[in-house]
Amino acid sequence: MINIPIYTIAITGASGVIYAKRLLEFLVRNGNHVDLILSETAKEILKIELGVNIRSEKGRVIEKIGGLLGIRDVSQMLRYYESKEIDAPLASGSNKSDGMVIVPCSMGTLSRVALGMSTNLIERAADVMLKEKRTLVLVPRETPLNAIHLRNMLSLAEMGVHILPAMPAFYYQPGSIDDLVNFMVGRILDLLKVEHNLYKRWKEYD
Repeated sequence: MINIPIYTIAITGASGVIYAKRLLEFLVRNGNHVDLILSETAKEILKIELGVNIRSEKGRVIEKIGGLLGIRDVSQMLRYYESKEIDAPLASGSNKSDGMVIVPCSMGTLSRVALGMSTNLIERAADVMLKEKRTLVLVPRETPLNAIHLRNMLSLAEMGVHILPAMPAFYYQPGSIDDLVNFMVGRILDLLKVEHNLYKRWKEYD
C-alpha cells in the first residue's frame, strides 16, 4: 500500500496569497494530498491579489481552486474545508497529517494560536499539530513588527513551531516575482522535508 503524504494548508487574511497558491500547486502536482482551509478574510485577499472570487458554495470552491492552480480534477488530491467547520476531521488528533502550513499567516491568527484560542478550524487544526507534536509552519507577512508580534512568535518558537517570515533572499539574483515566490515556497518545503528544486541553494549559483 502506497503511503501518500497529507498536508494541511491554511490561508488567512494577510497579504501574500501568491505563496499559498504556489505551495498548493507544487504539492498537488507532485502527488500529495492537501487539506485546504480558507479564512473568511482570506477569500477577500484572494479576490484583491489574484482576482479569484471564492465566495460561492463549497463544491464550486474546489473547482475555482483547480482553475487557479491550472489543475484539472483537483478534487482527487484536495479537500476543502470552511474555517467555520469546527467539527471537520482536522479538528481531531486522530486525523492524519504530515504537517501544517499557515500561509500567509495574519498576526491575529498567530496570536490566537500562541494563546491556544481555537475560534475556527484553522486555529483548532494548528492546536492539534501542537498537542500531537507535529510539524507546524507559520508564514507571517507583516512589517514592521511590534513587541506583541515578537513575543507571540517567540512563544510559538519555544513550542517547536517553525516561524518562517515571508523574507526572500537575493544571493541567487532573482529575476522575477516568480523567483522570489519560489524561494519562499522552497523554504517551506524544506521544513516539511519535501524534495524540490524551486531555488538554487547557497553556492549552487556559481
